[in-house]
This record gives sequence, C-alpha cells and structure tokens, in this order.
Amino acid sequence: MVEVLKEAESLKKKLGRPHTLAIEDQLLLTLNYLRSYNTQLELAANYHIAESNVNRTIKKVEDALMKSRRFTLPKRSITTADEQFNWVIIDATECLIERPKKNQSKFYSGKKKKHTLKAQVIYHPKSKQIIGVDISSGSQHDIKLARKTVKKFKHCDYVMTDLGYYGLEQDGFKLLMPIKKKKNLPLFDAEKNYNKMIGKIRVVIEHINSQLKRFRILSERYRNRRKRFGLRINLIAALVNRMNLQ
Repeated sequence: MVEVLKEAESLKKKLGRPHTLAIEDQLLLTLNYLRSYNTQLELAANYHIAESNVNRTIKKVEDALMKSRRFTLPKRSITTADEQFNWVIIDATECLIERPKKNQSKFYSGKKKKHTLKAQVIYHPKSKQIIGVDISSGSQHDIKLARKTVKKFKHCDYVMTDLGYYGLEQDGFKLLMPIKKKKNLPLFDAEKNYNKMIGKIRVVIEHINSQLKRFRILSERYRNRRKRFGLRINLIAALVNRMNLQ
C-alpha cells in the first residue's frame, strides 16, 4: 500500500509545500479512520495536523488506492460462462446513516426502524473473495436490489440466498435457499436436513459481513456524505479479500 502511494506521489506535480506527514503516516491515519472511525478532530490532535488536513489526506489516500486498481474487487467479470464462477452467495447488510434532510422515507429501513444504506455482497466461495458490492437506499427490498444487479450473476449455475430472496427464481436463476415452512405443515426430516446443509454452507457470507463490519465506519452510524460510501465499502471489501488470501 505504501508503494502505491509513493508511486502516486511521484506522478504528482510538485506544487506547494510537502505534506506534514510521511507517506506511511498518511496511510496509517486513513486505515485508523476506517477501522476505528474516530472523529477527524481526534485524528488531527493525535497526528498534530489541522482537521482540514486530515480530511484531505483521507480522501487523497482512498482515491490513490482505488485508482491504482490494486485495491479493487476482482476485475474479471462473472457474466462470462467461466467454470470458476459457476455459483455465488449473495446477502445484504445495512449500515446506519444520519437522518437525511430530504427524502427521509427513501432511506428509512422498515427492518432496522432507522435510516440506512443497504449493501449487497456477492461472494465467490471457490476463490474465497468478495466479487461485487452494490449499494442502495435502506427502503429498497433485498430482492429488488438483486434484480437490478442481475447481470452480475446471470451466467452462474446456482445462486445461494436466504428466504429474503424468495421469488428471485422467477428471473431464471437456479436458487439454493432454505425450504420455507408452510402454515400448519411441518417440514419433513429430509427438508430439515437440507436446510441445515444450506445453513452450514451459507454461514460463510455472515462471516464476510462480520469482517466488513470490523471496520467501524460500516458498523457505526455513517457520519460522512453518502456519495463516498460506495467507494469506501468497495475499498474495505478489497482489503478483506487481501486479508483472506494471506
């Protein structure tokens, strides 16, 4: 990561005075912000720089890492009929946000009873990587978001989901999901065993969501402008991928 930032710095026009912090400290500040989500005022005090400088530094480091393409999700598209991408697991998680001044109902989650942004995570078990993250407002249902991003997994043989995606098979996918219990009709033992098997396989996506939420910028109420949320969660997903491949 330091190498990427040094490369970006070398390509920049040398205008103005140099940054107060070394490249390594700029990276540490940014990772500290994403991981602990301290206020920028706290970080300014810890690193002995102005609060506005903290904001510029975080934005500069995030943009440099994403622009390098080394810290993005796998570039290879899963819309090809590649055998390695024949099945994926999808799930949605929600991140709290500040109450918007406008369009409050758009971001109000009936499930959380709060204003949220929804992130759909597409995980590929064979490569053990997150291969897609899609963002929507909190009021949008999981299945509606999945239908909007249908092209990302249309060539998969199977898509594993929870019961929140019941009805997605109408779009022509082969779904692997738990068998829904019908009213006054208990499940057979074979169906219960099938549900347990699905649960054991699908639990990996819950672990991935947990890894993402270790970055407190995603687990606490998001205080920043929403327009950079997509960039940040994609960067964090790429960092989680790197940690899982080590």
